Amino acid sequence: MHTHLGVVVRTSDGEKMRKATILDEMEEVKRIDKSDILGHCLKTPEYCEDAIQLAKQIAIPTEIKISDKTSIRYGEPRYIIIAGMGGSAIGGEVLRDWLRDEIPLPIEVCRDYFLPAYADENTLVFAISYSGNTEETLNAFVDAVHRKCMTITISSGGHLLSFTQKLQIPHVTIPTGFPPRVAIPYLFFPLPILMERMGILKKVDEDLEEVIQVLKRLSKENLPETSTENSPTKKLALELAGSMPVVYGFRQYGAIARRWKTQFNENSKVPSTCDVFPELNHNEVVGWEAPEALTKKFSVILLRDLDEPPEIRHRIEATKSLALHKAWEVLEIYARGDGKLARMFSLLHMGDLTSIYLAILQGTDPSPVEIIDKIKLEMGKRFNLVEKLKVEAQKWLEGSS
Repeated sequence: MHTHLGVVVRTSDGEKMRKATILDEMEEVKRIDKSDILGHCLKTPEYCEDAIQLAKQIAIPTEIKISDKTSIRYGEPRYIIIAGMGGSAIGGEVLRDWLRDEIPLPIEVCRDYFLPAYADENTLVFAISYSGNTEETLNAFVDAVHRKCMTITISSGGHLLSFTQKLQIPHVTIPTGFPPRVAIPYLFFPLPILMERMGILKKVDEDLEEVIQVLKRLSKENLPETSTENSPTKKLALELAGSMPVVYGFRQYGAIARRWKTQFNENSKVPSTCDVFPELNHNEVVGWEAPEALTKKFSVILLRDLDEPPEIRHRIEATKSLALHKAWEVLEIYARGDGKLARMFSLLHMGDLTSIYLAILQGTDPSPVEIIDKIKLEMGKRFNLVEKLKVEAQKWLEGSS
């Protein structure tokens, strides 16, 4: 069945409606969502406002002396790199997709231990780790300082905060107590504020304010007290239940599609995949030629925009009719808002809420990410990179005194 968000509940399907009642029973929602991930998500607009205020308090220095031989000078960069992992990196991808047609500077997201070879004193590096203890980001941070990059950091504490305090590098300290994926307002909104402070962006207040207003409306529409019949994201979760979500975006919605995918992974605890137009028409689309016994296990979510370019619109329509008819469902989600950033965040927010409601439908607590924690623990046992970096940083600091 091919549907638009908002008219997808099939009341004749008894099993689906039984599941829908779970979403409308507040005690059941609270019992399943033990850490209140849903409550945090609904407060996203408030967190955006707080993040903006925190970033506005940060001063960008002209120069920082790291040692007798090393200084970092903050000026006009030629390149921008956002170093981070998981939920701490997605803000960089949203920034890149938002600004790709707005500023002449290349923006790259580095999900690795080391920065790309071109990173130098002309490169602005945002090192972002919600916990402040992500080993890949800590290593990239040290790499950035060694290369004299214009380095700015964001974390709720941890080693990243202690390193930057000792070196007097600009740092945005954000609130603790959130899963990183919930903290995206704090991991994204400081970026345009600080870029404006450095003269890279023109005034961004109007764009950011529209984002907040759009998110407030969406949160109100999708409160847990709102019935499934009247909640777009509850309806969408109901349609997706029992299938594997495949999310397709285009241009500025490439990072948003990835966000939907990772939120289904972390919140809903289901496999998911994503891709972008027009690239997916040159490879992924062929996969839909598989037998229906396989393709009927997948639901497709198309992230759309009323102002999408005609060449993209025609590709999406052709793909729907020629390839996607073998999917479990094809659901089209349209962005809200006037500005580009507001439309991007409207889709991001709907994806976040949908993934949480899908978890609740399945009786799954969206908060724990046990396998991630186990892998981090195993890496700590085998390599203990964070401790090595602490020793290296201390030697470095002692050498500069």
